[in-house]
Amino acid sequence: MDLALAPSDVSPAAARSGQARVDYGSHAYWAGTIKMGLSKFFILRVLHDRPMHGYDIARAVEQVTGGCCSPTEGTVYPVLREFESGGYVTAHEDVVQGRQRRVYRLTDSGRAAFQVALTAWREASRALEDTSRAFPQPPTADASACCGP
Repeated sequence: MDLALAPSDVSPAAARSGQARVDYGSHAYWAGTIKMGLSKFFILRVLHDRPMHGYDIARAVEQVTGGCCSPTEGTVYPVLREFESGGYVTAHEDVVQGRQRRVYRLTDSGRAAFQVALTAWREASRALEDTSRAFPQPPTADASACCGP
């Protein structure tokens, strides 16, 4: 995952001084941070359904999140390598639609990791909901926005 700051994530003062400081007031910063955290979770989520290759994983994540998270293959493959080296997925070569593809499957450890991650995200979601109730969204904010800018 690319952790470089986008120009929109750098505060105006930092940009003028040439220092790359994060603009915590930037929606793009927070959306990107959330997406990075969710990408590993949703990769486990879609592999929980069935084995698939990297491109299909990226499209499945986009589908199950309603477009909220749309990982690129440049995000998916490093995560898959990390999961494979940790024993959370296995991979084998297969021919898919006439092309040689590396197909990934969750191991029992991967399924257990997904359950742990699901529990952790549920806990975080409850805390976010509590915070959301304490600080209602202003009427001008786009309530339909997910992780996008």
